[in-house]
Amino acid sequence: MVLGYRYGNPFRQLRDEMDRLLTGYLPLADGLAPQFFRNQPAVNLWQREDALVVEMEVPGVKSDQVDVSVAGGELSIRINRPETAEEGVTYHRRERSVGSFGRMLRLPVEVDPDRVEAEIRDGVLTVTLPKAESAKPRKITVTGT
Repeated sequence: MVLGYRYGNPFRQLRDEMDRLLTGYLPLADGLAPQFFRNQPAVNLWQREDALVVEMEVPGVKSDQVDVSVAGGELSIRINRPETAEEGVTYHRRERSVGSFGRMLRLPVEVDPDRVEAEIRDGVLTVTLPKAESAKPRKITVTGT
């Protein structure tokens, strides 16, 4: 061991010690990050030539529990996952969020809100946002000799 560091890396040791200390005293899941990001589903956003595509992890969510809207260059996704009451059960860990939560994403290009499509499949919400004609690349004809 180097200078008594368990991993040879002082930052790794500091993180491990903070996780160990705080896990017993605060309602943290398994360390620092999970609690702070619990109500923020993971999101991917990418751009194709004709559209933006957003994917959000929403395990166990049904389509009637999702509200998707586009306004002012922002995509809003709201999820309402109801509390499931299990009788005669003692929870030892409960990390899946319940209630209302969601994400607001600033869109990098103008989209056509009338053609937006959303679908849930295998626990992933996919929102396809076709670009507005003004945001699509256009080929410019060059004239002259």
